[in-house]
Order: sequence, then structure tokens, then C-alpha cells
Amino acid sequence: MNTPASDTAEVWRGTAYGALAYLLWGVLPLYFALLIPATPWEVLGHRVLWSLLICGALLALAGQLRWAIDMFRDRRLLLTMTAAGALIAINWTVYTVAVMSGHVTEAALGYFLNPLVTVAMGVLLLRERLRPAQWVAVGAGLVAGVYLTINYGTLPWISLTLAFSFATYGLIKKHIGSSLSAVQSLTGETVVMAPLAVGIIIWLGVTDQQTFVGEGAGHTTLLVLTGVITAVPLLLFAAAAHRVPLVTIGLLQFIAPVLQLLGGVLVLGEVMPTSRWVGFGLVWVALIILSVDSVVSSGRSRRLARAAEGAAV
Repeated sequence: MNTPASDTAEVWRGTAYGALAYLLWGVLPLYFALLIPATPWEVLGHRVLWSLLICGALLALAGQLRWAIDMFRDRRLLLTMTAAGALIAINWTVYTVAVMSGHVTEAALGYFLNPLVTVAMGVLLLRERLRPAQWVAVGAGLVAGVYLTINYGTLPWISLTLAFSFATYGLIKKHIGSSLSAVQSLTGETVVMAPLAVGIIIWLGVTDQQTFVGEGAGHTTLLVLTGVITAVPLLLFAAAAHRVPLVTIGLLQFIAPVLQLLGGVLVLGEVMPTSRWVGFGLVWVALIILSVDSVVSSGRSRRLARAAEGAAV
């Protein structure tokens, strides 16, 4: 039985894992910038294949390699993994295109919008009921979206595609629940994406567009390590999710887009006009409202649970 001290240590450990995961996701734009002149398609192909290799090795070490074979016998699981794989492939591709074409700030906006899109999907698709503060947050997010659309002069398709693809991916993961480990889930997704990844690598080789060889050992190593930068944050996140409350995870998730935004502006030199900072500010107001409401609601739930336990005793 865990003591309060050990529980506290586990929470701190989980928070550290989660923070590290989001820190790694936050510096991805800087890493992808190093992969130029590789195309986003080549990055996607290598990211899938090397991630699959790492996951296969981890499953083998855990004695679970047969799970990947059994997945093909479970039609429902296979369809779910195919849908998840398609969505994450879209997300990865659009994100990589954004970073490697100088639109890091727009990509960061997508991940700022993601929590708001997730809440909206909960209402529209799962018929969840929102608290008043959540309605205010969603409304502020909608105003920000309209403002930024006017400011950009067109729909910020990169931001919206990233937000909606990842939110939908999250819904699928929620449907799966805790039936799969992080390694099994990523393995399933990369297995179904593998034929596409192999096709991309072959096509790039045939058309003489590949950069895996010919750009030096350093470039080759960086492409191989795309598997590591994909798998490691996910495993850290899974370790955190088992140890800390969902509210903590919700607050930690803002680390990544903040770092992406700062990296795009301060390191990669992207220009952010004042008018666009106003739009981002509206999104941040919505996220602050959503975060405060989550913290207050979580605290209230814990107090009610303790009161119920006391009454039962």
C-alpha cells in the first residue's frame, strides 16, 4: 500500500515525465528545420519506419511481439488503428510541411486551439454538457478563430487541420481507452502506415528526390533519429498519464505550443505582426479560462469524494 509520501513522489515523477514529453514536442520545429533539404514526405516516411522498428523492439523485449500479428485478426481493432494511423499521418505531414515552409507559428496556433476543439467535439459528438466557464472559453476561442481568419486573409488551414486532426485522433484514443499500452498503440498506428511510408521512400528513390544518402552521415543520422523523437515523448507521456491527474496533463500540454511559438519567432526568425499577437492573446484568454475551470472543478470533485468517504466511515 502506497504511503502519502510515496504518492507525492509518484505525482512529482509523473509531472516531470509529462513536462519532459511536452518539452521534446516543443522543440520539434527546431529539429525538423535541421532535416532540410529532406521533403516533408521523406520525413514522414522515415518517421513511420524508424518508429515502427523501435516499437517492434520494445514489444519484443516485453514478449508482446505477437500482439502486432493478432491485431490483424481483430477487425474492429484493425479499423480503429487504421483510422488513428490516417489521422496522425495527416497531422504529422501538415505539421512537418508547416515547419519546413516557415509556418511554425501557425502550427503552434493549431495546438493552442486543440483543447478548445476537443471540448467542442465533446459537445457536438458525445453530447457532453459544458459548465458556464467552458462555454465562455469556447466562445472566446471562436472569436479568436474568426479574428485570425480575417487577419490572415484566409482560413488558417494549417492551424485548423492540426487542431481537428489531433482532436479527432484523441477521440479515437479515448474510445480505445486503456486497453492498449502506448507502445502497442503506436505500433498499431505505424504498422498500418508502413505501406504508405515504404511507398514514399521507394518513390523518392526512383525519382531521385531522396536525401537519406548523399547529404552526409549527419543528415542520415538525423533522419534515423526521427523514430526516437517520435517514440520517446509518447512513452514519457504514457508514464505521466498513469501518475498525475488529468488536470495536470491539461496544464502541461501548453508547454509545447508555447515553445513552438517562441522557437518560430526567436530562433527561426518568423515574423509575427502585432495584430496576430492580439489573435493569439484571445486564444490564450480562452485557454486560461478553460484551465482555471478545470482546476476548480477537479478540486471540487476531490472534496466531494473525501466527504463521501468520511460519511461512509
